[in-house]
Amino acid sequence: MPLKAELHCHIEGAAAPELVIRQAQKYGKDTAPYIQNGSFVWHDFTSFLAAYDFSADLFRTEEDYARLADHYLTSLARDGAIYSEVFTSPDHATKAGLSPKAYTDALGEGMLRAKAKTGIEGRMIVTGVRHVGVESIERAARFAARCGNPLVTGFGVAGDERMGEMEDYVRAFEIAREAGLGITIHAGELTGWETVQAALDHIRPSRIGHGVRAIENPDLVRRIADEGIVLECCPGSNIALKVFDSFADHPFPALQAAGCKVTLNSDDPPYFWTSLKREYDLAAEHFAMNEKALAAVTKTAIEAAFVDRKTKAALLARLNGAAR
Repeated sequence: MPLKAELHCHIEGAAAPELVIRQAQKYGKDTAPYIQNGSFVWHDFTSFLAAYDFSADLFRTEEDYARLADHYLTSLARDGAIYSEVFTSPDHATKAGLSPKAYTDALGEGMLRAKAKTGIEGRMIVTGVRHVGVESIERAARFAARCGNPLVTGFGVAGDERMGEMEDYVRAFEIAREAGLGITIHAGELTGWETVQAALDHIRPSRIGHGVRAIENPDLVRRIADEGIVLECCPGSNIALKVFDSFADHPFPALQAAGCKVTLNSDDPPYFWTSLKREYDLAAEHFAMNEKALAAVTKTAIEAAFVDRKTKAALLARLNGAAR
């Protein structure tokens, strides 16, 4: 089994149905509209967000969030992952009645618990949410820059791509960049190649969340390859959300063949009936990738990770040791 690394996963969206059911029991909520037969239920992006928000609302205390991060990273490590970056959301913290700092430190505590048990390294990317608005995104950037948690190493923007313009977020990303944080932004998932180009023009990220719709523009694909931009690809999520009709239509192999740096990620795993392990299995099955090719994807992810040089070197050493 190849070692794995993940760069693109929303921590609230990583809560397994059984954990959400336990939380719902704790807070006296009915999961029936959103979870049936141990699986999340939704039918389009809007109803997916409703199910996501319902579940996220069941994590309210610091211990809830510590348990969530511990649960997810431990399950990743069981499947052979040595590194995990998760997107965190100060907006969710505030909604839960916690300060962004208490929320972030609690998630960090959960990551350290998972590391103590399994050796997995974890880091956090603070995100602003497009459909909440520019002010909240700049607030998230200021928080990320000042929070002082050593596990916060990146900043990004997620949420509904159909809302807002890339140039609206330049100031937020300047704040994050000045603080030395890694930069990633969701683009080219629900919307076409234009959002990827706008992200490169205005935000200058080192990574793009998704970015797969870039395939619609060959010049843009060349630019991504030439600039060494890393794409955080989530094939299982893309098929579940009908961004592409089937794995046969998915551009992952074409992007890789064009020289783009691609990685495999689970996005919001239980909502899309996937996991990081399944993403690697899908790549083996549908993209004809052998163990060596999959190990190379993991290496790309670790090289692109928002992590200090010493930790990165240790992770690469683990990967090289496993490859021998």
